[in-house]
Amino acid sequence: MNRRLECALLAAAVLLLAGCATNPVNGEQDFVLMSEEQEISLGRQYSAEISKEMPPYEDAALNALVQAVGEKLAAHSHRPDLIYRFTVVDSTQVNAFALPGGYIYITRGLLAYLNSEAELAAVLGHEIGHVTARHSVRQHSTATVTGLLGAVLAASTGIQGVDTLTNLAGTAIVRGYGREHELEADRLGAEYLAKSGYDPQGMLEVVRVLKNQELFDQQVAQRENREPSAWHGLFSTHPDNDTRLREVISAAEHLRVPDAAQTGHDSFLQALDGLTFGPGEDEGIVRDHHFYHKKLDLALSFPEGWHIDNQAERIIATSPDKDGLLQVTVTDRNKRISAAEFMTQRLRLKNLQQGKVFETNGFDGYTALADGKTPWGTRRVRYVVLLRDTRAWIFAGAAKSTTSPEPHDAAILSSAASFSALTPEQQRLAGTEHLNIIKAPANTRYAELARSSPLANYPEQQLRLLNGQYPDGEPAAGSWLKIVR
Repeated sequence: MNRRLECALLAAAVLLLAGCATNPVNGEQDFVLMSEEQEISLGRQYSAEISKEMPPYEDAALNALVQAVGEKLAAHSHRPDLIYRFTVVDSTQVNAFALPGGYIYITRGLLAYLNSEAELAAVLGHEIGHVTARHSVRQHSTATVTGLLGAVLAASTGIQGVDTLTNLAGTAIVRGYGREHELEADRLGAEYLAKSGYDPQGMLEVVRVLKNQELFDQQVAQRENREPSAWHGLFSTHPDNDTRLREVISAAEHLRVPDAAQTGHDSFLQALDGLTFGPGEDEGIVRDHHFYHKKLDLALSFPEGWHIDNQAERIIATSPDKDGLLQVTVTDRNKRISAAEFMTQRLRLKNLQQGKVFETNGFDGYTALADGKTPWGTRRVRYVVLLRDTRAWIFAGAAKSTTSPEPHDAAILSSAASFSALTPEQQRLAGTEHLNIIKAPANTRYAELARSSPLANYPEQQLRLLNGQYPDGEPAAGSWLKIVR
């Protein structure tokens, strides 16, 4: 055997032996390259990053409920000695996730669609399962060793690129948690639910909630001529009739606490009363093809029928045929220069064409065409810069077509021209929406509730989703309902 290869393989074997640890769940040997202390330290590091991107939701009572339910489950887990930290994050995403070492997060976006404490417990139990089985640690170790072994093989064989191939294979193996890890988290979550006095069937209810979200998005995407939103979070690997999931839940039934199968429907809904629903005021509100931002005192209108994506740092509007787009951003001016000077000095645009003053609703600006990078390659981009106080608002729009004049140029300029301060009516529309819990009067129908709802898009369908009665359920008289106000 080649001496270099022999030494390299011996080093790899030592690495493998050194990386074995007892799995807290099944007592078997797992390959890991991280101690428990390192796992906790890594989780602490990641949690600091998460808090920057997804700040905690400020509702002390709701956070206390989530922490209490989580701790109840964790006490019956395979790692009860860990200090678990359960955090509600201020995000509209419908998701939950776990970091190494016991840091578990659930979004207010997901909480809005849950309808019982048992469903909350199902979400948290699943995430606790990922922590107790050390899925993130095992994934990290597998990814690390594939890179190390690839480097060993490259050094031993002298074949360039073999490490890249090995890394690609490792990435394919450990991408996400994988079906088996997710199923293990399901099994553990069901076990923790049963031992804590909750009905393990709550896991199936959560799967239905999430699958109905997926079905709704597919239907809306078809109407809006766009691709459905890809979602890869909690329970994403399951169909709601998943046989293996039902099997692991049934297996937990014998662990149930006698005469205890908590659901906590009414009390949980009361805890959600007042929960922020949809974007908060700091993010701005999209209603139909309009955008309102209360804090910035700003109103904008986009071309009717365009899809509006309100992101943290920008707004992107896309035409129905996906052959045109408009991006809106804002930045500090720093210097008292004109809008035209801002284009050349700050945006560094060159060879401006058709430049002219652009004034709208009392705001000074400038518009011009310049070559710029787009998803379709270099295109002629319509730029508009509007100055307001210490900020500059930048509109950049383009079309896929290379023909002239640009097919969406008039629509882009019209959107920039709609830039204005909020009217009193728009101030109301820019306000944050909240869940309100009411008792359904006799003969209540979602179509009737939708007519008085502030929800701008598909209110009837959204109300059914919120109450677990999508696609065609109706409220029972006297039942507690979530509405939006």
